[in-house]
Amino acid sequence: MQGLRWLVENWFSVLSSVGVIGGLFFTAHSIRSETKTRKISNLIAMTANHREVWKELLNWPELTRIVDPSADVNIGSITAQEQAFVSMVVIHVSSVYEALKGELFIKQQGLRRDVGMFFSLPIPRAIWERIKTLQNEDFVAFVEECRRGRCYEGGRDFI
Repeated sequence: MQGLRWLVENWFSVLSSVGVIGGLFFTAHSIRSETKTRKISNLIAMTANHREVWKELLNWPELTRIVDPSADVNIGSITAQEQAFVSMVVIHVSSVYEALKGELFIKQQGLRRDVGMFFSLPIPRAIWERIKTLQNEDFVAFVEECRRGRCYEGGRDFI
């Protein structure tokens, strides 16, 4: 009986508290939902950027030597177009790396293997060796780990 009397006397405070707590839960849910939406939107943007970079291989057949695992960089010198393309890939991968570090989009399984495979190809490897001193130290360490095949932590890709 006394609890009911207390409730009647303090109904406004109880209702206000419930409203504030409910508002906090709603805000937390909205922030979580917005974060997920933003991560997906960022992933779509990065995918579009990836497609734009790699579309150059289709538009410029002379760039196909970049992905040739038997390309001999000693016989044919690396062209300015090959240098430019690999530099674009480096900038793109660097952006993806920073976005993943900042948890700005959903991690992509196999990313490290992809990076390792690309930078292990003869032309990208030669260009990377020339330009890696211009990159952030942590990004260089990331690419070097990928090249050495250190792609996993507990059986899963990690950043």
